[in-house]
Amino acid sequence: MRIGIVCYPTFGGSGVLATELGKALADKGHQVHFITYQQPVRLNVFNTNIFYHEVRVPTYPLFDYPPYEVALASTMVDVIMNHDLDLLHVHYAIPHASAAYMAQQIMAKKGRKIPFITTLHGTDITLVGRDKTYEPVVTFSINESNAITAVSHNLRQETLNNFTIEKPIEVIHNFVDVKRFQKKPLDAFRKVIAPDNERILIHASNFRKVKRVADVIYTFANVCKEIPSKLLMVGDGPERNPMEALARELGVDEHVRFVGKQEQMEDILLVSDLFVLPSEYESFGLAALEAMAARVPVLSSLAGGLPEINIHGKTGYLAEVGNVAQLSEFALQALSNNEHLAYLKNEAYQQAAAFDIQNIIPHYEAIYSRFCRMECA
Repeated sequence: MRIGIVCYPTFGGSGVLATELGKALADKGHQVHFITYQQPVRLNVFNTNIFYHEVRVPTYPLFDYPPYEVALASTMVDVIMNHDLDLLHVHYAIPHASAAYMAQQIMAKKGRKIPFITTLHGTDITLVGRDKTYEPVVTFSINESNAITAVSHNLRQETLNNFTIEKPIEVIHNFVDVKRFQKKPLDAFRKVIAPDNERILIHASNFRKVKRVADVIYTFANVCKEIPSKLLMVGDGPERNPMEALARELGVDEHVRFVGKQEQMEDILLVSDLFVLPSEYESFGLAALEAMAARVPVLSSLAGGLPEINIHGKTGYLAEVGNVAQLSEFALQALSNNEHLAYLKNEAYQQAAAFDIQNIIPHYEAIYSRFCRMECA
């Protein structure tokens, strides 16, 4: 099949999943065309089946805000025509689904049918899409999709609760390439972070308020009182500077490292002992799943789709949103006993294996085959 994948090229979960999906499809022999405004951060391999098409948005004095959606739709049409695509798979509804609909209508005028599949990822539904400014267009373009998928049962239900959806939404969970994490941990790297063999906690996010990053710092401060520990803060965003100040205020700043955005998470996760994700909401929690693939148990909030992957007392712990005392108690339970921690690490890995990319890709291929032209089968 010749598949066009439209996504945001950033570190966010939707961009990561879309890129990893495209790479896996290319490995299976499909021709994959990424269409976005810059090369996706995870598109770091050479494969003869992978193509990248940059969306260029000309700037004119007339426009205060360059019309990206129009440029995107035009680029889609160009790629469809010049590379004879069989279908489009758009990730994150805004503005990709509406741009795909526009491209579909343009191609219909040219006598060419091009189906598009929309995958919902989270804030395109739970936050941005519900804004009255966008809601009518989001609802329309989702309903005009030939197929709709969501990355968790929770997100599917959130979509049905907040939008008038006229078509079935199929749940295809996020996935992880477990092979990426089958490396030996670098002892020297761990020694640099924890020279006295302290426990290593890790948090990774875009440092927005919804991630409740302060809860990570407060929890870590409580853990430090009982167990010698270090904390790695991976990522960047509006909450980073306030969190650095909070660490200083709580007197734990010498044990906390803010390391910014990291493309190669494997090496960092492989030396970590506990992944902390106390978000107010997560549609799925791809970062948590990647941690599990590296045998790192997860301490998360009981929110959104997280209970679909994190099993309390087995792969980690689930705490009430904002309950730092509970987070701290569970963190100490996980880290205070070597035998129990080893159990959690093994169970976390086994859970991640169930979401391995090789188990999930066939579900997308099955959807593609329903809408793909007969000659592309």
